Amino acid sequence: MNADDFGLTAGVNQAILALNTVGSLTSATLMASGKAFRDAVHASFVQTTLDIGCHVVLVDGKPILPHTQIPSLATAAGFRPTLGAFVGDLLRGKIRDSEIEAEAAAQIQRIQSSGLTVSHIDTHKHTHMFGRVLRPLLRAAKLRGVPAVRNPFEAGWSTRATPGASAARRAQVAMLRSQRGYFLRAVKQAGLLTTDGAMGVLATGTLDATTIRRLLAAMPAGTWELVCHPGYEDAELAGVKTRLRASRDVERVALSETISTAKVAPARLISFQELRRRG
Repeated sequence: MNADDFGLTAGVNQAILALNTVGSLTSATLMASGKAFRDAVHASFVQTTLDIGCHVVLVDGKPILPHTQIPSLATAAGFRPTLGAFVGDLLRGKIRDSEIEAEAAAQIQRIQSSGLTVSHIDTHKHTHMFGRVLRPLLRAAKLRGVPAVRNPFEAGWSTRATPGASAARRAQVAMLRSQRGYFLRAVKQAGLLTTDGAMGVLATGTLDATTIRRLLAAMPAGTWELVCHPGYEDAELAGVKTRLRASRDVERVALSETISTAKVAPARLISFQELRRRG
């Protein structure tokens, strides 16, 4: 169980912390440049049951490094505003690997400098599905001593158990699955840990209690990460650029209703810290 966007707003932080308190959430990935970063850091020292990772942002946000140090990745206005623009320039070789590595390392370091341990990394909009992001991201993780990375690829059993997604998004998730083999080889070569895969990626924006129950019922043996984006749809969220608004409230309620140690038995809820101990 991992919630993305920790540090985005106070309401997102509040939802994540509340779900962790009731045993519905084990991990969250923190946005180093999020508006509510300091609030999230402070709360994480108080609520030590929440495992903290780094949600590396390379698109649709602001960098930690000055844009003059990463000119192919960001401008004075920030990163590229859309995933399409980022991927297009990435595949055309317009974004330097060294700048992705430097910015990712800077984001991880900002969290570590607060005194928190970073147990794992993932990326905003799953940009590390692409090898040209994955390679420098893994180097940054190694440099900063981070032991694990999200496996962002959703298996067929999970997508089949996910209603409500558009045909176009379903096709995108299926097409990107072709990169899974390269991902696993690269992670193994780098000496990092990962899970068997993710679930809930296709359901982003439509993840409700019914979908969660279907995913849990279909889940085979293995270690799987449920990716979620809970929060409160409040005035602060309205001022943030995100397509996930009302859906954050839906996810928050759904996770509370469906996820706990008792509710997911015989499966067990673990964190990335435990994945590290197993590795």
